[in-house]
Amino acid sequence: MKRASDMRVTWWGHATTTIEANGTRLLTDPVLTSRIAHLRRRRGPAPARAARRCDAVLISHLHADHLHLTSLPLIAPDAALIVPRGAAKLIHADSGPEYSDRCIEVSPGNQIRIGSLDITAVTAHHDGRRLPWSSYSAQALGYRVDGSPSVWFAGDTDLYDGLAAEAGSVDVALVPVGGWGPSLGPGHLDPIRAAEAVRRVGASTAVPVHFGTFWPIGCDWIKPELFLPPGERFEAAMKQLDPEVKVKVLAPGQSIEVPV
Repeated sequence: MKRASDMRVTWWGHATTTIEANGTRLLTDPVLTSRIAHLRRRRGPAPARAARRCDAVLISHLHADHLHLTSLPLIAPDAALIVPRGAAKLIHADSGPEYSDRCIEVSPGNQIRIGSLDITAVTAHHDGRRLPWSSYSAQALGYRVDGSPSVWFAGDTDLYDGLAAEAGSVDVALVPVGGWGPSLGPGHLDPIRAAEAVRRVGASTAVPVHFGTFWPIGCDWIKPELFLPPGERFEAAMKQLDPEVKVKVLAPGQSIEVPV
């Protein structure tokens, strides 16, 4: 039975999750539709309407599969938008002042409080440019959420020397383990490196994200081992590296309860 002080994490697919604790709901990198440009949602339906309800949105960086401008109008109209410093200009240009006025821009080390939760922006080693046809740029971020328990939402990142100092130690890691296509470039974690990232932040529970959701249209037959298997590969790598870490591989729409 869920206690009032327990945390619930729901994975909606890709990097979109709801973190709910102590009456406060945070929504990470919301993609609430079934299409992103040339990518289609290949597993599961678009997130349920419940995903739109939140007190704040955490945006990790400007790439369209993380800052999905089409999804912003679907989100609760009173939700704050916590974004990397510089992102509000892009949101203003595309979506108008009613959205950019809701933005709270942050840089690594900045802290804000939303409801009962303290949120700290942390460094992510990832390309912060909007691309491919945009000049907008902002430093990519992850976020540490402190309530009871604490969570590291990595966004997109590679390993870096200061990761443990900036993000850890936390109770729960929402860690990317794959991508959305047949290649995984620099600035990403594969299952083995993701396990090492979880070890560095000292999490006792890990949920793999950023895999098994979107794929380029017409390319289902290309490298299918990079679509669903990264979740299981991460679980195996984590078991080998630190068997004490509880790994929960979710399907889109599933939740995990994390006790205090």
